Order: sequence, then structure tokens, then C-alpha cells
Amino acid sequence: MFNSFTGNDACKLLNKGAQLVDVRSAAEFSRGGLPNAINLPLQSIMSAKNVLDIDKAVILYCVTGARSSTAKNYLVQMGFEQVHDLGSFRNYNCE
Repeated sequence: MFNSFTGNDACKLLNKGAQLVDVRSAAEFSRGGLPNAINLPLQSIMSAKNVLDIDKAVILYCVTGARSSTAKNYLVQMGFEQVHDLGSFRNYNCE
């Protein structure tokens, strides 16, 4: 699956205050997440409005991109307008 949102795009948005969201489980996140990432497991995504700022860009990631893709669909349905799917955390390349 081609992902047009790149690690470079993510870095630019993060520099502007975007929220980096790890949708892996809490156990996975505890073993290491990306710098300044918020852990919001996919199974808890419906509580996003309690955790995330709906007016700021959201960048989602997981291991393979499957959960982040699903999470993006949920967030868009919930009214989040600036949602980006980085896919795998391996696509992150910010300094």
C-alpha cells in the first residue's frame, strides 16, 4: 500500500505543533515509542477527543501501518480534520 505521507512531512508538521500518536498497545508502547509520542491504543481510539486537541494536526503510527490506517478512519469520522497516517514507526526520520 502506497503512503503519500512521508517521514519528512511528519517532521515538518511536528515542528508546527502536530500531535504524534502511537496507536500500539500500552505494552508495546512501554517498550519504546517515538520521541514525544502520545500513546492512544487503537482499542481506545474512541476516547480521542478526551486526549487529543481536535484543532491540531494528528500524526498516527504503529508497527506496520494497519492499526494507524484504521485509527485514521475513526478519527476522521469523529470530526478530526488534520489526520495523517505515517504508517510504520520505521518511517519516522526526524532529528
